[in-house]
Amino acid sequence: MTSEQTPLGSGFGPATTATEALDNADLHGRTAIVTGGYSGLGLETVRVLTGAGARVIVPARDRQKAEQALGGLAGVEILPMDLNKSESVADFAAAIVGRAEPVHLLVNAAGIMATPLSRDEEGHEGQWSTNHLGHFRLTCGLWPALVQAGGARLVSYSSRGHQIAPVDFDDIDFERRPYDKWVAYGQSKTANVLFALALDRRGREAGVRAFSLHPGTVLGPLARHLSAEEIARFNVHDAEGNVVVAPERDLKSAEQGAATGIWCAVSPLLEGKGGLYCEDCDVAPMAPEDGPGRYGVKAWAVDPEAAERLWAVSTRMTGLDLG
Repeated sequence: MTSEQTPLGSGFGPATTATEALDNADLHGRTAIVTGGYSGLGLETVRVLTGAGARVIVPARDRQKAEQALGGLAGVEILPMDLNKSESVADFAAAIVGRAEPVHLLVNAAGIMATPLSRDEEGHEGQWSTNHLGHFRLTCGLWPALVQAGGARLVSYSSRGHQIAPVDFDDIDFERRPYDKWVAYGQSKTANVLFALALDRRGREAGVRAFSLHPGTVLGPLARHLSAEEIARFNVHDAEGNVVVAPERDLKSAEQGAATGIWCAVSPLLEGKGGLYCEDCDVAPMAPEDGPGRYGVKAWAVDPEAAERLWAVSTRMTGLDLG
């Protein structure tokens, strides 16, 4: 699988916007679900998808906030869901599947980053629960609708943060090791990549293909748990305190940050492909084995054995599987 991590020469790059990455695709008659679709990159994703004619369903923990953010967009439906609560995710998925209509695109863009230690209702570490388990539950619940589409794509938002840490299968929930908010974030982002790899293997015969991605460094709601000192280390502000947009340094606007997700969702270059990690609107190369490689994907995140181990662990934690 790692040998397939070779750029395709898409013609796009770090400065490409989501509208440009859409490349005039016509999405009329398509239904998409976008988690995190009422803020940050998720909101920009919804804006571009609806602009291309798609009907977009946005799960929302805070309906009032979602309505305020999405009020001016036609073709959007807001339904209640809390990604961190298993019953809420199950209810949302059941409502969608109960319509007996296909879901052509599932964009798992919601996430949290570097949070203080918290645990969900079942005792799982908070970043793992929200960033991975919630989306695992959602995908399993929506599976019949994805298969019904006869050519669905799943887009899993990861991050270069996956390079911080692989999944520690011996202590995922930090029950024995000291909690480190960045290590927890890193393993959850590695899980986002491994999840797409494992899902793609299971879905390809049914026409469901999956991709993961790094969107770029975008200063937005994801950074809400960081201190001013921590944000300063990312060099995202100039001397006057303005947010820097320098895509050549991976510092992107929301329009640029949402581009790779849109490209994964619609690009004809990805037909017949799947399980790939992408960045800058192309398939990413492998990152160096040693050291903190800035670009590309670490081998631990595209390891088929680790992907299968993740799937088994996720099934055990949630009691769910496809079908």
